[in-house]
Amino acid sequence: MRKTLLVAVLAGLAVLFVFPIALTLTQSLMSENEITMNLAPVSAEGSSRSLDPRADSDYVRLKWIPDRVTLSQFYYVLVKQPQFLFMFWNSVILTVPIIAGQIVVSALAGYAFSQLRFRMREPLFFIYIVTMLMPFQVTLVPNFIIADRLGLLNSYLAIIFPGIFGAFGVFLLRQFMTYIPYAYVEAARIDGCNQLQIFLRIVMPLCKPGIAALAMLLFIDNWNMVEQPLIFLQDATKQPLSVYLSVIGEGERGIAFAACSIYMMPMILMMLYAENHLVEGIQLSGIKG
Repeated sequence: MRKTLLVAVLAGLAVLFVFPIALTLTQSLMSENEITMNLAPVSAEGSSRSLDPRADSDYVRLKWIPDRVTLSQFYYVLVKQPQFLFMFWNSVILTVPIIAGQIVVSALAGYAFSQLRFRMREPLFFIYIVTMLMPFQVTLVPNFIIADRLGLLNSYLAIIFPGIFGAFGVFLLRQFMTYIPYAYVEAARIDGCNQLQIFLRIVMPLCKPGIAALAMLLFIDNWNMVEQPLIFLQDATKQPLSVYLSVIGEGERGIAFAACSIYMMPMILMMLYAENHLVEGIQLSGIKG
């Protein structure tokens, strides 16, 4: 009975979280007129009162299956509005270097904190991860001041550099590497391997699930960034797609649904392809939810 109840609760939560994603995908395949009719307010008796969705109403229609499937919104976003693709590549330019750089830095720092023996290792690690407890808004001010002093404002580097040296990746990979038996490192050292060889040939191959999980979490976090571009990038042409989505569908909801569907696709495909790697990486790292 307990297991059945748990499954029912989790299934309900899954439907609740998937609902807006599925609604966005289905609405993106409808024409603008059909979307307007679906979102028109209706009274409790079911009669339509107005075609203006902003009017005072009791309910709106939630129609899942389009009367006529159309890809006109996607054609407009991808072909007639080239700025969408331009902003899409801005997001790629910001996200990929942050993921690659943080994986390298986190792997090296995690190896030092987990496998090397040196004084003040644990206090230093504690001080390092304290930044994870700080609200994001607290670090924006010093990052802005440093970027201004270095002349990096209104450039991608003002966002990439702070993202590369984030503390979460170090914490995750350090926890993962802690579970690697120290006997492996000792055996490699006895065989004549130096620290770099141990890191590349012993530790890194064993950390592939943790690196895959870290890459996915970093992609989701940085693909959806909004505050950093708004603060560090004054030039609108350099801002990522996450910022541009707020204005792409002004006055036309169909275009907004289509743009949001394209925006979600990389994250959805990544989760479908590498879900097992994410779960395995989190489990083996010893992090409890």
